[in-house]
Amino acid sequence: MRLKLALSFVALLLLVAAWFVFAWRWSYSDGERAGWVQKFSRKGWVCKTWEGEQALVSLPGTASVEKFYFTVHDEATAQAINKVMGRRVNLHYEEKVGLPGSCFGETRYFVTGVTLVDEISLSPGVVVPVPPQLPASAASQ
Repeated sequence: MRLKLALSFVALLLLVAAWFVFAWRWSYSDGERAGWVQKFSRKGWVCKTWEGEQALVSLPGTASVEKFYFTVHDEATAQAINKVMGRRVNLHYEEKVGLPGSCFGETRYFVTGVTLVDEISLSPGVVVPVPPQLPASAASQ
């Protein structure tokens, strides 16, 4: 009886562990979002994760702003995002479904990379270059 109970418990633990591995490695969707990262911080009581929000504005100066909330686990990606704060970027993300608990992050969207955008596309064939940003020492003068 005890052996049967112990084997059932081990089988249940293996099933839960297999679900965690599957849910972490499999992504429901992936893609890119372009905009300005306006908030990025490391949060959590026990499990610290990088959480952020990106303003998705199709044209600067327009009134409608959609926000994209995301999570970052990789420290190198988090540092890359910190370096380009306030500039237009593409965030490469994977959407994970089925991760239990909040230790994995507050959102379903996990950013895996970031690239700086050099120009803003207004419509097919019409682009506006993004002005280069001044170094911090030159901007304060």
